[in-house]
Amino acid sequence: MEAAGRTAYVELLVDTGDEAAEALTNFLWEQGAVGVVEESTPGAPPRLRAFFPAPAATDVLTARVDTYLDGLRALGLPAGARARLAPLADADWATAWREHFRPVAVGKRLLIAPPWETPAMTDRLVLTIEPGRAFGTGHHGTTAGCLELLEALLETERPARALDLGTGSGILAIAAARLGVTEVLACDFDPDAITAAGGNAALNGVADRVRATVVDVAALAAAPAPLVLANLLAAAHRAFAERYTALVAPGGVLVAGGLLDAEADAVAAGLAVRGFRREAARSLEGWTSLALRHAPLHAAA
Repeated sequence: MEAAGRTAYVELLVDTGDEAAEALTNFLWEQGAVGVVEESTPGAPPRLRAFFPAPAATDVLTARVDTYLDGLRALGLPAGARARLAPLADADWATAWREHFRPVAVGKRLLIAPPWETPAMTDRLVLTIEPGRAFGTGHHGTTAGCLELLEALLETERPARALDLGTGSGILAIAAARLGVTEVLACDFDPDAITAAGGNAALNGVADRVRATVVDVAALAAAPAPLVLANLLAAAHRAFAERYTALVAPGGVLVAGGLLDAEADAVAAGLAVRGFRREAARSLEGWTSLALRHAPLHAAA
């Protein structure tokens, strides 16, 4: 039995740039993190807080992270110079993890909440999302931007089917289902993400409408859908631009997130030459999300 007050966890702090945050987060999970949160402060680089069971040799953990940071900088990606470790007591761990995941209002109608703080009474549509390894809790600007575009679109249109590419936690697929889409295929190449998406769909009572499957976008065999959600990164949008022409039905809408503000115009221009017309955009916390209408350049006669 552990002595009272014995430190059971350590907290690792590391600064990172926006472009490297997702890769570094994944690396920290692979090293055994039991929780990772991203903090953003105006005028300062993003900071990751990762929580680990206290290792026997903390210098081994920091050395691995520092080596990974060196690799990111060698690729031209901004990353902090060194990781920093601090001990945490058991009670501090629980508080530190949960304090970053409070209910957050998004758009006109949505409220994203963790399972332990779902409001009993609210006039908003609650999406219950379990924070975990998969990206997408509604707290990040790109996720919130996609949700706002999705909500606005579904105020005037009722697509029967949707695809969610790179679903992560499943938050966009779940929101689409809760807002009226009757059939959503949620895809991700990461099995952990699919497990999270399936669990979150069940939490929200839409497991019968959201089907989560492990598949890469490049290999996805699906009929064109009137709505495609893709909260990815700029490089992925460029790589999948031709795939989008097959996956988004003529007249359908592509909601594309994961774009730094400075990248949005170039990505939109690249999609425009494939028949996607920019209809709306949201910029939140330095991230832009786009809604683009598919008007095929070579329509059938």
